[in-house]
Amino acid sequence: MDRLVHLASDFQQSPWLDNLKRSYITSGQLQGLVDRGVRGLTSNPTIFQKAIQGSPDYDEQFSALVAAPAHPIIDDYWAMVLQDINSALDIFEPVYSSTAGLDGYVSVEVDPGLAHDGAGTETAARALHERVGRHNLMVKIPATTDGLAAIQQMIAEGRSINVTLIFSLDRYERVVESYIAGLEQYAAAGNTDLSKVASVASFFISRVDSEIDKRLDFIGTPDALGLRGKAAVAQAKLAYQLFQEAFSGPRWDALAALGAQMQRPLWASTSTKNPTYPDTLYVDELIGPHTVNTLPDATLEAFADHGTLARRVDADVEQAEQVWRDLATAGIDLDDVAAQLEREGVASFQLSFNELLEALEAKAGALRS
Repeated sequence: MDRLVHLASDFQQSPWLDNLKRSYITSGQLQGLVDRGVRGLTSNPTIFQKAIQGSPDYDEQFSALVAAPAHPIIDDYWAMVLQDINSALDIFEPVYSSTAGLDGYVSVEVDPGLAHDGAGTETAARALHERVGRHNLMVKIPATTDGLAAIQQMIAEGRSINVTLIFSLDRYERVVESYIAGLEQYAAAGNTDLSKVASVASFFISRVDSEIDKRLDFIGTPDALGLRGKAAVAQAKLAYQLFQEAFSGPRWDALAALGAQMQRPLWASTSTKNPTYPDTLYVDELIGPHTVNTLPDATLEAFADHGTLARRVDADVEQAEQVWRDLATAGIDLDDVAAQLEREGVASFQLSFNELLEALEAKAGALRS
């Protein structure tokens, strides 16, 4: 049996795929991954830029879209993206049904240019949910300070949300509060069954090590160098402790009695960027109950081949706390790291989105000439 199946059956961690392109659907490859144990899928603007610009698979649809009466190129973008999303939703629908709404979700992100526009994010997220109209859709909203109110409002309306680009423990706590407060609003509006509202909180992992390792190398002391490769896993383990605290006790119990689902931590960016680190590091070390790991293709195959199946996400917590203290002692400004990674994450998705729209505009012009 594939390790991916064991993750869910033995450790209550759901493996999701962090990729989507048309050929995965048309070739049957995505269905094959579901058959092997993949239980959900995430996408982002960079994934779609690579998919649409990187193959001819979208040419026929794009040509037909361009031939329609004059319209903004962004309409063509969403038509192509949502065709893939809807096809993926069909493939994961049986997973959603068989897990009673725990898994089987497909995530699509709002326009990344709205990351610091709370009202715009709320409008866009609502429009995406209503346009797709599928219960196993998760709309992704960045965990910027401007996005928190939109996250809470979407949950209060009973919409499932993937909260993305989380880089700090403080922000994670605010994300959890937005989710729980949103559920309380939803219940206060007279909804007595909360079971159909789902959410994940996507903590980005490898980028944390990449940035902190760079700063540790600059500091250059033996103590600093000894901390390389430890920050990301330590922070994720501390986040898991916060998760366990938040989703227990009287406040949560009142919502759970109405069927509320926990907002599971989702470990994202789990490919190792440093080739000296094990290629399954950010999977092996973060296995545990009520979590999701969204895996790029290469990481998924590496873990399926030689990953270590063991509950680790709540092991060595005292050691993780010590690493966190030692990083500060070494001179790492953890708040600054988180702020920088958020800026870079938002900017990266905006760049991919804008570059793709520019490429589509140029391609449309060539087709019309």
